[in-house]
Amino acid sequence: MVVWENFASRTDTVFCGVFDGHGPHGHMVAKRVRDSLPSKLSAHWEVSLKSEDVLKEISLNAGASLYPEDASLISAADDSRVSIDVEETGKHPEIFQTLKESFLKAYKVMDRELKSYTNIDCFCSGTTAVTLIKQGQDLVIGNVGDSRAILGTRDKDGSLTAVQLTVDLKPNLPAEAERIRKCRGRVFSLHDEPEVARVWLPNSDSPGLAMARAFGDFCLKDFGLISVPEISYRRLTGKDEFIVLATDGIWDVLTNDEVVKIVASASSRSSAARSLVESAVRAWRTKYPTSKVDDCAVVCLFLDSNSNNLSTASNTEDSDKTVSMKANEVGAKTGDASGPTAFTRSGTVREVEVSEEEIEEASEHEELLSEVGAEWSALEGVSRLNTLLTLPRFVPDKDEN
Repeated sequence: MVVWENFASRTDTVFCGVFDGHGPHGHMVAKRVRDSLPSKLSAHWEVSLKSEDVLKEISLNAGASLYPEDASLISAADDSRVSIDVEETGKHPEIFQTLKESFLKAYKVMDRELKSYTNIDCFCSGTTAVTLIKQGQDLVIGNVGDSRAILGTRDKDGSLTAVQLTVDLKPNLPAEAERIRKCRGRVFSLHDEPEVARVWLPNSDSPGLAMARAFGDFCLKDFGLISVPEISYRRLTGKDEFIVLATDGIWDVLTNDEVVKIVASASSRSSAARSLVESAVRAWRTKYPTSKVDDCAVVCLFLDSNSNNLSTASNTEDSDKTVSMKANEVGAKTGDASGPTAFTRSGTVREVEVSEEEIEEASEHEELLSEVGAEWSALEGVSRLNTLLTLPRFVPDKDEN
């Protein structure tokens, strides 16, 4: 996960992202995307703004439309569904148009770059990414995979309520399933987990990926899996209090409303993300006592804060980064990936029996979670092995790029 204050050298602008790796090398894929995607997005945003200035001048001189309807940055097959939360749905804010282009380009370049890496095997490994840019009251979100963003806001009665900002991009969504099947991929659930739709190769019962979009996972990229983000816009108001970005380890055991209540009732903003992760771990131990706790990563962004009023739970600076990233509000995460494969009931893999020794180990992990200090590494050890049910029984062609 990462939070970047004054993103792209712009005041009152913040970038947030949560990345959930899966597969044997998922932790490496997630870390690489975490470290590279923000700077790519910043660079494409800058290019888009410069191009926009040129188009504006041409438009003024020639009377042409700045955004002609037939203009397309990517092919129709790769385009994403866009949900827009504005009063006038026929009008797209200028910042949304610009950032939509930037998100699409940055995600596309990031995935292409992953395929070219020789030191990271992304054939059977990948990562989700739920990312946002907030500039002033404008909020633009780009999402692939099954991590989620929600908003804590006040309703007309003044009660704090949850608004889901993203869609969990799983294979059971009709549009996602249709695309995958058109590309010869298969979507079906196993008999003993009928609630979990998975993506399978045309002629092999593998890999069983429980999401419809992801970075990496190139074994499925020719069969309907894509890395094109679903992009949405929201105009924030004074009733909106905070945004929560989290991996599916949180949403598997907590509802949106429960998450909002936990964050709102935290003793301080700096402990909000930590409280949420601890609550999720306790819920895992209660609901699924024979399962390993899934990886949980959380970022809470409070909307009324400013550069002179920051509260942080982690401030991790990676010397390998080429850009400076500063934690703006709260970051926390936990994972059990260092042990045996983490089996969950609700969304990624089949439930299996685990030994009493593993249950005791998980209980010790929960105790350690509440005692650990404020410094938490961003993605160390996060590897969602359980997202892939089985690995493909073949290797890519040697001549494949």
